[in-house]
Amino acid sequence: MRSLLYVVPGAAALAALVLLGAGTAVADDGDFTIKDPRITESSGLAASRAHPGVYWTHNDQDKPYIYGIDSKTGETVATITMRGVGTPRDMEAISVGSDGNVYVGDIGDNLNGSWSHVWIYRFPEPKQLKDATVDATQFTVKYADGARDAEALMVHPKTGRVYIASKNEDGGGLYEGPAQLSAGGTNTFRRVDEVPWVTDGAFSPDGTRLVLRSYFSARGYDWKNGRLGADSSVSAPFQGQAESVTYTVDGSALMFGSEGVGSEVRKVEVKGEDGGGGDGDSGSKSPSDGSGSAAGGGGSDSSESKVVLGLGGFAVVAVLFLGLRRMMRRD
Repeated sequence: MRSLLYVVPGAAALAALVLLGAGTAVADDGDFTIKDPRITESSGLAASRAHPGVYWTHNDQDKPYIYGIDSKTGETVATITMRGVGTPRDMEAISVGSDGNVYVGDIGDNLNGSWSHVWIYRFPEPKQLKDATVDATQFTVKYADGARDAEALMVHPKTGRVYIASKNEDGGGLYEGPAQLSAGGTNTFRRVDEVPWVTDGAFSPDGTRLVLRSYFSARGYDWKNGRLGADSSVSAPFQGQAESVTYTVDGSALMFGSEGVGSEVRKVEVKGEDGGGGDGDSGSKSPSDGSGSAAGGGGSDSSESKVVLGLGGFAVVAVLFLGLRRMMRRD
């Protein structure tokens, strides 16, 4: 989506522990700032499987470029040009599958369902970190219940099935793709559940958890037999343009990204068995994106400290946000 600027009086960027149990080693990856001046609207984030500490991202743009960022320096170490995919319209998401491929979701639709179809691009993750042009496969995607806007694409690490979460002011849907994508026809994605407003999502490396983030919060869901289970709040940093999320390759932390020139990627450690477990305020699955799931700080006990925005301030932010969204759709 196009960049929005949010001003929240007294708000600071906060990060805290996501409560997921204990048992995994913490990845070396830490907070970093994307330094490449070409990356002005980092809309997706995915941890490289082939190159530890490297994260793939891309602009919200009509150019087929993917950037590999070294998390230790924030510098771009590879610029990948996708060949054979035509002109992208609105790239919003990226995910690395266990099959060794990078999946890019050209799934944005700022006019809220004006495109008859969207696209997914797939290419093998480069074995060497250098500027390169790669042949990518293009997949045509339609939704069984009609066109819609979306910013989140997730590839399940065990089944390889692709999922898309749509975005709407009143909540969105979780869509399941076919068992295998076909480049020769239309791939129909079918709605399998309801989700809150979503700007990105990520499966845990063991495939037992799905984290979905929005502008003000994040939620984690148990994942079993291809469906959402019990959900719970996930600690997330407050970012001016909260846009992306991915797990580290070992599942020990979540990396939260944002848009803008020199945007920051913030690390939030998790506790759990191979990236699984519960996330704080556990309960029955709910599509509500309530303020109770906003970022918080980890304490010495098992309870999760919350970021509490005053009701008046939150209301102002919400009004500004919805107004800007409507203005954006008219662009």
